[in-house]
Formats: sequence, C-alpha cells, structure tokens
Amino acid sequence: MHILPQLRKLEEKYRAELSVIGVHTAKFPTEKGTENVRQAVQRYEVAHPVLNDADFQVWNSYAVRAWPTLIFVDPQGKILARHEGEFELAALDRALQQLIGEYDSAGLLKREPLPYQYVKPARPASALNYPGKVLADPARQRLFISDTSNHRVLEADFDGKARRVFGAGQPGMEDGPADRATFRNPQGLALNGEKLYVADTENHAIREIDLGAGVVTTIAGLGNQSLRSHDGGEASGVALNSPWDLALLDQLLFIAMAGFHQIWVMDLQSGEIRPFLGAGREGIEDGPGDSAWLAQPSGLAVSGDRLYWVDSETSSVRMANLQGRPEVRTIVGQDLFVFGDEDGVGDQVRLQHPLAITVGGDELFIADSYNHKIKRVFPRNRGCLTYLGDGQPGLVDGVSNAARFYEPGGLSAAGDLLFIADTNNHQIRVADLKTQSVRTLPISLV
Repeated sequence: MHILPQLRKLEEKYRAELSVIGVHTAKFPTEKGTENVRQAVQRYEVAHPVLNDADFQVWNSYAVRAWPTLIFVDPQGKILARHEGEFELAALDRALQQLIGEYDSAGLLKREPLPYQYVKPARPASALNYPGKVLADPARQRLFISDTSNHRVLEADFDGKARRVFGAGQPGMEDGPADRATFRNPQGLALNGEKLYVADTENHAIREIDLGAGVVTTIAGLGNQSLRSHDGGEASGVALNSPWDLALLDQLLFIAMAGFHQIWVMDLQSGEIRPFLGAGREGIEDGPGDSAWLAQPSGLAVSGDRLYWVDSETSSVRMANLQGRPEVRTIVGQDLFVFGDEDGVGDQVRLQHPLAITVGGDELFIADSYNHKIKRVFPRNRGCLTYLGDGQPGLVDGVSNAARFYEPGGLSAAGDLLFIADTNNHQIRVADLKTQSVRTLPISLV
C-alpha cells in the first residue's frame, strides 16, 4: 500500500489523461476474499477500480514477479514498459508528461474517463474509522486511539468516553493546536509522561502531542517518503519510510520503519534518529542487529532489556536484546511464504500477517490479524496458543473462541485488561485476562 498516496497524486493531476486500474493479486489467503479486498479499498481510499485477481490469472498473463508492479499501456493497448517496486514520484511524473505530449501530438489521446464512478463509502456507524493502534495508560485510566482513517488521535477514558480529539479529521500535515493540526493515517503510539508520540504513517513522520498544551509538533520526518535507505541524522531533516509503530524505553523511541524493513531509534534528548536493527533486506534472518533481515515490522513492544516485534510479511515474532550489541532472534516464523494458522512450539507455529504485539507478564499477546485472532506467545519455549477468536471474521462478544474479530491491528495490555483495536469492525474491544471474556467498548465523542 506504500505507493497508493503517490498514485493518488498522479490520478488527481492527470485526471483526463491517465486511467489507473488496480489489480489485487493476493499473497495471503485472507487477502483473496472479495469482501476483504473491498475493506482495504475503503480503508486506503482507493478511487480507481480494483480487480480481485484471486487466482493469479492476470499476474501470470503479464508475467508479474513482484509486489508492487506497474505496467504501462498506451492508448492503443500496447504494453510500453513495466516497473517493479516503489518509484520516485517526480521521475514518473516527468515520464507521464512526455508520453502524454507524444500521444496528444499523434492524435491518439482520448480524454475520456473510464466508465466507472467512484462512490465514497458511507461512514461507519461507530465513532471510529479503521482504528489502527491503541495505547492504554492505566496510571491515569486513559486510552489513546489512532483513529486512522479519520486522520486523528483520540484520548478516552476506560469507559470509552472521549476526553479530547487531536486532529481536524482531514488528511494533512499541519502542526498546531489540537483542533487545527492534521495527520495522515496515523498508527503507532507511545507515551512519555505528558508527551504522546504518534507514528504518522502516510506522512512518513513522527509527531509529538503535548498533552498539557494540546499542541501537535513534528519531531521527525519531512512529510515525504524516502525510497532509499540511509543512515539517519538530525531527525528534523531526515526523510522516513512508513513508520508503523512505536515503543519507548527511557528517552529512546523505537520505530517500526515498515517501509525500510528496519527498526529505527530516536534519541529524544539529542534529536538524532538512525537505523537500529535490520540491514534493509526483506526476509527473515537472525544474527547481529545491523545484518539481520526484517520484513515489514508492524508492531513493537519493550519489556525490560528486550525489544519484541512482529514482522507482518514473514508472519513472525522476533526479538532483540537492548543491552550490549543487539542480536536478533526469531521466536516463531519461517519465511516470506510460510504462513497459516497453527498453534504449537517453535517451527510448528504458523501465523498470518500479524500487526500488533504487547507484553503481559511473561508472555506476549499477538494480533494475528489475517487469522482474526489474538494469540499468546511464550518467548522462553517459543510456544504459541490461540487465546481469543475462532478464526472467522465478525463482531461477536463472548468468552475465548466464542468471540470474533475482523483483522485486529492494535493491542495494549493494562493490568487485567487487554485493549484491542478491531480495525475492520471500527471498534475497540476489551478482553478480561482473568476470564477471557471479550466485550465491545462503545466510544462516545463529547
């Protein structure tokens, strides 16, 4: 989904000359369902038609090898070129301008829209819109929610009553007072006293909310996506790449930099930001932190001197020590194309695109997102057990596997409670860790 914001800009600029057709060819089984594709189209506000290529027919016909792939077709239906991977917006813009000029001069360009009309989806009945992450603060009985597709962050109490809203509710990147500041699909959250840090994912930035003053400030990132790996530097002058989650240890802010397949760290005192784990290569390979391979880290948690995370593209749970030279170790997970829904120990375990992780005592709770489950992982013996959910998408309260979720993407443990951002249900769910009972937390805006 990293290229969608750039494609959206080109669609708007060349509305009369450029037709974009998306082809969704699923890697994970859950992604093949048309309803799940529809949910993704709505979540990311995709305005062009999307074909669900569930059986790889289009993929094979065009000899596609990688996600994403762009295929350019001229006005006569001939394939001009292809591009694998992400792209630089300016370079593609220049190429399109040249092609439009050539075909316009030849009289081949027809400025006619596709016979397709984008209908903006109705707002969900819930106050939330695809909430991505959630963070509980048990000391003050408050809950922070990344209301992702509403482009804002909420502060609520444990009963669901919203105390404050940060963000005007429109996509953008404006600093300032809570009611005027803007975000663009925010995700991960981390709390440091009265400072709340936000992974502003599609702005490729880290934002700071001063909870006392109610003011939003950008502390890292430039607002544009970096397509090239680099060594970091002064945070205010460094381009980032899809920061997805955050975790805090003292004055070190760890960042799941999904687009770089790395974990970064920002020193909040010095303002320096740099890669911490990962060589930038997508895959699963353990070893020294700077040479290990990660694959779209999407959830982070700190416990003592250990950092835990989930790599969504390898359906894995990983960890690294935070004292001495960091070493990366895989708890469960096998490879980019090894996934499923299997409990067990070590290599027996199969997950499907997990997006969130939190620590509860000596165990980890995982949002096994595409399996619509919450699972427990035990780092000491590499065990994994289903904790909540029966694997079917739905919105059902109940005990243990009687409950149902729909692609949960955020978790936060607080005492005997586990708060769950149930993303595709537009809800926050609460599980009692003693009884395993799940209830839906109604979010009400003041």
